[in-house]
Amino acid sequence: MDKKIRVGILFGGKSGEHEVSLQSAKNVFEAIDKDKYDVVLLGIDKQGQWSLLDTSQFLLNAEDPRKIKLRDSHDHVSLVPGNRDERLVNPGGHKSVGPIDVIFPILHGPFGEDGTVQGLLKLANLPFVGAGVLGSAVGMDKDVMKRLLRDAKIPIGRFQVFHRQSGEEMNFKDIKAELGLPFFIKPANYGSSIGINKVRDLDQFERAFKEAFEFDNKIVIEENIEGREIECSVLGNEEPIASVPGEIIPRHDFYSYEAKYIDENGAYLKIPAELPSPLVSQIQDLATKTYQTLCCEGMARVDFFLKENNEIIVNELNTIPGFTKISMYPMLWEVSGISYTELIDRLIQLALDRFEKESRLKTSYES
Repeated sequence: MDKKIRVGILFGGKSGEHEVSLQSAKNVFEAIDKDKYDVVLLGIDKQGQWSLLDTSQFLLNAEDPRKIKLRDSHDHVSLVPGNRDERLVNPGGHKSVGPIDVIFPILHGPFGEDGTVQGLLKLANLPFVGAGVLGSAVGMDKDVMKRLLRDAKIPIGRFQVFHRQSGEEMNFKDIKAELGLPFFIKPANYGSSIGINKVRDLDQFERAFKEAFEFDNKIVIEENIEGREIECSVLGNEEPIASVPGEIIPRHDFYSYEAKYIDENGAYLKIPAELPSPLVSQIQDLATKTYQTLCCEGMARVDFFLKENNEIIVNELNTIPGFTKISMYPMLWEVSGISYTELIDRLIQLALDRFEKESRLKTSYES
């Protein structure tokens, strides 16, 4: 029998999406093929401390998304550049955790999905699942993302960007004249609908931009687009493939954090979406084009608005989409013929393939 591949699942983190990451990690750990992979659980607490966790009991209140919590551990670890057997060490006793063949980051939001961890893993010469440094950073920053999509002639909605230092220039009447009402205010570098508000009047506007600036120094203001909310999963490196599209029918005012991860009745997911075949093909093509435009690898979920006249608008892309039991990314692949377990396997193989190809590149002019 071939030797098992040792996979480090990296989860938790300092972002406001910490609890979402715990749910995703739980599902990935439960679904991964234990006959093929040995799993090492690497939890990151809200202060940024990395710990080695017991696979039999690494979460508290695991079945309650409102109370789920990382179990305390005193077995802290650090990631350091070095040889294969000593990249993860105990900082106190300098004890090696042993060789890790590949890291599966399930870190949503800043300090995990934005290129920071990807850069650390690259410096440590460790293969990892998902987009690289550039794709991760671009995918997190809604401002940069939208400008790249616009330059690639990919249809997006109207938007404005404000930095903290230019916040005084924000004028409700001017924004209303440009984008209409309602509009959305979002932190530029966050996900899972954290810090997002739908604005209909001046009072909501003032509260919304204050809240958005609590999460980021840059905010994006987007027009409200009336239409169906369609999502499509993408998988692959150089030759990505797209799943069948699904539709989100929110039961809240919009597809909020609560609807995504807390309230199982917060939205109805119609998978696959009821769409004519030509429109399905258009959405899939646009999903892969968006994916490649934003330098993605491994996986991503592309979110769309489908207007009444069948015009397709790209809303955004997520490079580490949720893997919870009510998450769209794995559910779309399940309906498309790739099971949850097989999806995890493919993502790991994509990470190893990319690492092997990158390892052939020269790093100097020496022969």
